[in-house]
Amino acid sequence: MAAPPQVDSFAAPRCRMVTEQLRARGIADEHVLAAMGRVPRHEFVDPSCHPQAYDDWPLPIGEGQTISQPYIVALMLETVRLSPGDTVLEIGTGSGYQAALLAELAARVFTVERVPALAARAERTLRQMGYHNVEVCVGDGSLGLPEHAPYQAIVVSAAAPQVPRPLFDQLAEGGRMVIPVGGPVLQELHLVRKTRGEISTTVCEGCRFVPLIGAHAFHPQH
Repeated sequence: MAAPPQVDSFAAPRCRMVTEQLRARGIADEHVLAAMGRVPRHEFVDPSCHPQAYDDWPLPIGEGQTISQPYIVALMLETVRLSPGDTVLEIGTGSGYQAALLAELAARVFTVERVPALAARAERTLRQMGYHNVEVCVGDGSLGLPEHAPYQAIVVSAAAPQVPRPLFDQLAEGGRMVIPVGGPVLQELHLVRKTRGEISTTVCEGCRFVPLIGAHAFHPQH
């Protein structure tokens, strides 16, 4: 577990984020709330966005991508119900913020980002902050990382038109996946479980994510 910097001028707004945006809106998992109270979101955005780092909305991180709003991140983490010994696959590294939270809650995290510049920046930030149980990979997230499967949990931070079959195949028996499913603009957050090799799905709530681009997701625009 990594510790925030000793001098933390953002401790108060981070505490307000947890109290007013997360707990007040129904996030009840104390492990998730504690992790979000520890991980400094401002370290994962451009300094120009520091004043907005703990507000409940997405922020740009470059390359046409965003860091998700804190509430939806907390909802996904609560929904997937991680255990301390889990190996987790994250699809869509982005800034690395959610990977840091996953590293606080699970034993090992593999995260895939298709944009090399974002992957390099996220890996640098995670290393600087002491998260050594995270491995950042560049590739097609819809294919997963079969070489490290099976995963007890998969968290997909980009929207797919359906659950990519390779990701479901890489879930361990009894594993959980949280993924936005729908069109390129509006989606629903799905909790997918693998039980005796079969898929079961629970729809959580509406959401809005950038599209997952890949062989088993949306195709790139030319």
